[in-house]
Amino acid sequence: FNINLCHMSSISLILYYIIIYIIFIKLQDNDFKYLFFIMIILFLHHNINIFNPYFELDFINVGQGDSILIVFPHNKLNLLIDCAATANSNGKSNVIIPYLKARGINKIDYLIITHGDYDHIGDAINIVNNLKIKNVIFNCGDFNKLENELIKVLNNKKIKYYSCIKELYIGSNKLYFLQTKEYDNENDNSNVIYTELNGYKFMFMGDAGVTTEKEIMSIYKLPNIDVLKVGHHGSKTSSSKEFINKIKPNYSIISVGKNNRYGHPNKETLDNLNNSKIYRTDQDGSIMLKINRNQIKIKTSSP
Repeated sequence: FNINLCHMSSISLILYYIIIYIIFIKLQDNDFKYLFFIMIILFLHHNINIFNPYFELDFINVGQGDSILIVFPHNKLNLLIDCAATANSNGKSNVIIPYLKARGINKIDYLIITHGDYDHIGDAINIVNNLKIKNVIFNCGDFNKLENELIKVLNNKKIKYYSCIKELYIGSNKLYFLQTKEYDNENDNSNVIYTELNGYKFMFMGDAGVTTEKEIMSIYKLPNIDVLKVGHHGSKTSSSKEFINKIKPNYSIISVGKNNRYGHPNKETLDNLNNSKIYRTDQDGSIMLKINRNQIKIKTSSP
């Protein structure tokens, strides 16, 4: 039996204590007109995102894998890119679901699987069984064993799923899926996603390698990127010097496990990213971004 308590914002705490004050001070005198104020406070709390101009992006520390939460402020939509499984001593996932519930999130409007490797899809069935999932999006290419196992669960739960899409509208925001060819390996078939949030440009590379990077550069006129989710955990097979010089990221986020057996991130990759501010989940823990039209605020937590 587990209890997950939501982390409360400072605004929520203020509203909470106002309600407590009204209940225990004002209503004790049978002054029920204050019930009207409680109703207003509850309405404000329920619609608190109306007053919050920030997009929120959390690069969740899942060890050697990826999981990225994007919260869209005004329409209360949640998007999760990838969901690596991180097991505790009992073999049960103990990261993503508690993290989401601590954020007060019980539904995911879009679960995007960049590709079918375990360090990107491993916790998907657990998430589908424990949260309300509305849509699932797969990459291009044939479904592998892990993807087919997930699809069986989606079919049983009558959850819609799509593959190899090119665009996704979320309210007034648009996500572009840049991959154009099907390759013979999961990594290069990764969904590569570009979007703009409050005027800032983001690119999420999955595990796409140099081959995919060259293909994307040959087709698209890529702008300078504000925040790059570095491909393949900082492997030397991704983030070529040519690609990084083309997109010139201001911030580079590497989702990687501490002391992992692959030696990620690679020194050559770090050198290629040297002109950007680098954040790493193995060193910085989960990395949280808040984005409005004036700035990007970045916070980190202990790994």
